[in-house]
Amino acid sequence: MTMWATIAETFLLTARDVIPIAIILFGFQLGVLKRPIVNWRKVVLGFAYVIIGLSFFLVGLDMALFPIGESMAEQLTSTSFLQDGDSQLTQFAWQDYLWVYIFAAAIGFSTTIAEPSLIAVAIKANEVSGGTIGIQGLRISVAIGVAMGISLGCFRIVVGDPIHYYILAGYVVVVIQTFYAPKMIVPLAYDSGGVTTSTVTVPLVAALGLGLATNVEGRNPLIDGFGLIAFASLFPMITVMAYAQLVELVNKRKVAKEREHAL
Repeated sequence: MTMWATIAETFLLTARDVIPIAIILFGFQLGVLKRPIVNWRKVVLGFAYVIIGLSFFLVGLDMALFPIGESMAEQLTSTSFLQDGDSQLTQFAWQDYLWVYIFAAAIGFSTTIAEPSLIAVAIKANEVSGGTIGIQGLRISVAIGVAMGISLGCFRIVVGDPIHYYILAGYVVVVIQTFYAPKMIVPLAYDSGGVTTSTVTVPLVAALGLGLATNVEGRNPLIDGFGLIAFASLFPMITVMAYAQLVELVNKRKVAKEREHAL
């Protein structure tokens, strides 16, 4: 009964959040544009699916993704795991948390590859560019950026460095890359940072950061536990522009070789 009560409560809260969006859309369509809603039954059914789907998703987050993220962080930072047979070891250096960095990179890569918003952006970018921007190439470059960012963010939590130093350094790199990257990829790279902070990536990353900050000695979950999402948004911009620069360099060399053979 408790589970069904939770689902019902979540459904009502989700409906409360979604209904205002529907009112605005229908209001502009009927009141401002003065146009009838085409296939209004399908539209209403679609909104119902959205409310139901979001409700189950939010319940799933609370029951599965958040607990498993915190549980993984707790197990990877437990004293028994870090000692690795050395029962005398009580003080741990940042190198002892190697598996935390590997797990963070792996979870960042896999959740980003599965991110629905990134898939949608990659498909649209491929269509608009006439196939110049590859779907898989963009998805993989964004996923690598998220993996690097979350892994570095976990390192920051372990060592306890201020987050703004890392963010400032990262944006300096982004600004420099902006001047040298192909112009058509720059806006897409900037958007790629935003699409990673969506339904699949955020819950696990947030749970990982809070779990890690809770279990690493001397860390405050409120101060150190948050901030991984900023890394997940920053580094994809760097890797997408780097990917575009690499592709451009390879194409230039290919054209140069073709000209040499032609001569």
